[in-house]
Amino acid sequence: MKHDDDADRLRRTLLALLPALALGDSASAQDAVKVQPDSYRVALENDRLRVLEFVSRPGMGMCGVGMHSHPAHLTVALTAAKVRVTTPDGKTFIAENKPGDVFWSEAQTHTTENVTGRSARALIIELKDHKA
Repeated sequence: MKHDDDADRLRRTLLALLPALALGDSASAQDAVKVQPDSYRVALENDRLRVLEFVSRPGMGMCGVGMHSHPAHLTVALTAAKVRVTTPDGKTFIAENKPGDVFWSEAQTHTTENVTGRSARALIIELKDHKA
């Protein structure tokens, strides 16, 4: 089922783009709340995780400013979104998601632009280092 595989890959890619996360082992990751305080708010934080609510307006970066990095994270799309993504090697593609999509994303670097034509919202879940 090539169509389903392509759709799943596209959803994973898009939601990997949404959060700019500060927690985790990636020294180059940006703290989204500090970098874009008008777009992010901390919805919940405890000793095990931090949940960010994210809002992007049309034409602005979806998850950070310019080329930026993220550690691994879980994202839940609250609205549909269409994003132009550019990778460090210059490749560009469009990714889309629908409300309710949930994705785990490994650490990555990219630039993004909200090309949806309306605001996009998501929850980003950052896991904190936790010793059992």
